[in-house]
Amino acid sequence: MHEPAFWYRPPSLASRLLMPLAALYGAAAAKRLAHVGVDAGIPVLCIGNYHVGGAGKTPTVLALVDLLREAGEAPIVLSRGYGGALRGPVKVDPARHAAADVGDEPLMMAERVPVVVARDRVGGAALARSQGASVILMDDGFQNPAIAKDASLIVIDGDRGIGNGAVLPAGPLRAPLPAQLARTDALIVIGDGAAAGPVAAAVAAQGGPVLRAYVTPGEASVAALRGKRVLAFAGIGDPQRFFRTLRASGVEVVAEKAFPDHHRFSEREIDALAGQAERDALTLVTTEKDLARLRGTTAAASTIVAFAVTLRFDDETKLLRLLTDRLFKARAKKFR
Repeated sequence: MHEPAFWYRPPSLASRLLMPLAALYGAAAAKRLAHVGVDAGIPVLCIGNYHVGGAGKTPTVLALVDLLREAGEAPIVLSRGYGGALRGPVKVDPARHAAADVGDEPLMMAERVPVVVARDRVGGAALARSQGASVILMDDGFQNPAIAKDASLIVIDGDRGIGNGAVLPAGPLRAPLPAQLARTDALIVIGDGAAAGPVAAAVAAQGGPVLRAYVTPGEASVAALRGKRVLAFAGIGDPQRFFRTLRASGVEVVAEKAFPDHHRFSEREIDALAGQAERDALTLVTTEKDLARLRGTTAAASTIVAFAVTLRFDDETKLLRLLTDRLFKARAKKFR
């Protein structure tokens, strides 16, 4: 579904009318957050966000995978597999699974790191451990109390922040902000925007590190689109961020089309986009996550270019120090 526009505007009548429902939802979510989870037996680092929708969580997970590997760790990603039919636990196999089986994000990440999909997080953690993980990276699941987390790193978009700051359905928050802040070990702000400033100040005030990171286009992707006019489309949490990234990279975006997050593209939709691109002499371009959902759906999908991005941290040394410190403390606690 598309996010309601009023979520990211100043408090409105629509938001105020939904406040009673938001109060009930928020109370239940805060109570759930307070539950004590099961010990997975190995360190668990959770990469989450405070709200529904996109914030840059997937590139953050992949960047942390690289850092942990450089530190000698063997990370495995644990995901709920949103949008996939398999309940798991199952290790994602890109040669055998489709996005309809395991979800688009797990399928995309499995090209670079072992990924386990499981509705039951405890069962998923057990499978990850049996597969040789030295540390589990939970992709999302910050509000899920099933597994005890040794550190929760929250990703927030610098341009969008937390919108109007209200809880679902009055706003985008998954739980009241104070309850979520209390369980935040570090905040990662994506981009230069100031909308995340108040949240960053609150995390810093309670002693949590605040890190700044930037989405960096892949050199090969930029080179592939240099001098071309493109039709860009995306079905992610914040499609406009994707379109801005393309333009900031020097790509000439002639037309753009936004779809809901995790949108399941029909053959008709892709054929229509391909037809428009052919008619106007444009190159079709989308995100890696979207292309994962399109794999094998229609012949026209083979003409689509995926625009790859990575995440660059301002202070990678500070982040690595945080990760290694948390891993050391987690292991020391387990061997007492």
